Amino acid sequence: MPAQKDRTKKSGSQVEVQSEAPPEEAEPMADRPKSALDEVMSQAERAYAAYMDAERQVAKAYHENEMQVAKAYKRAEAQATRAYESTAMQALKDRDGALAKAARTREEMIQRAEEAYRATEAAANSAYEATLADAAKLRDENVEKAWGVRDETIEQAWQIYSKIAR
Repeated sequence: MPAQKDRTKKSGSQVEVQSEAPPEEAEPMADRPKSALDEVMSQAERAYAAYMDAERQVAKAYHENEMQVAKAYKRAEAQATRAYESTAMQALKDRDGALAKAARTREEMIQRAEEAYRATEAAANSAYEATLADAAKLRDENVEKAWGVRDETIEQAWQIYSKIAR
C-alpha cells in the first residue's frame, strides 16, 4: 500500500503542474460563471486525466521493461547455447583425437606384439632345433657307445668261450 500512496502523491504533484500548464482547457469554461464546485470538478477531471495518462505511461514503461528483460534473456540464452555448442564441439574433437590416438597406439601395440610373437616363435624354433640336434647327437653318441660296449662284451664273451672251449 505504501507504493500506492507514493503513486498518488506523485500523481498529485503532476496534476498541479499540469493544471497550471494547459490554459486551453479552462477557456471553454470561461463562458460559464465559475463556482468553487466547477473549479474543483475541473481540477478533478484534470487530475483524473493526468492519472490515466500516468497509468498509461507506467504500463508502457512496464511493457518496455518486459521487452528489455525478454531481449536480455534471449541474448543470455543464445550465449549459453553458443557456449554449450562450442563446448560440445570441442569435446567431440577431443574425443575423436583421443580415439584416433588410442587406435594408433593399439595398432602399434598389435604390431609390436606380432613382432615379439614372431621373434619368440623364431627363438623357440631355433631352441627346438638346437635341442633336437643336441639330443640326436647325444643319441648317436650313446648308440655308438652302446655298440662299442656290445662289441667289447661280445669280444669278451668269445674270449671266455674260446678259453673254455679249448
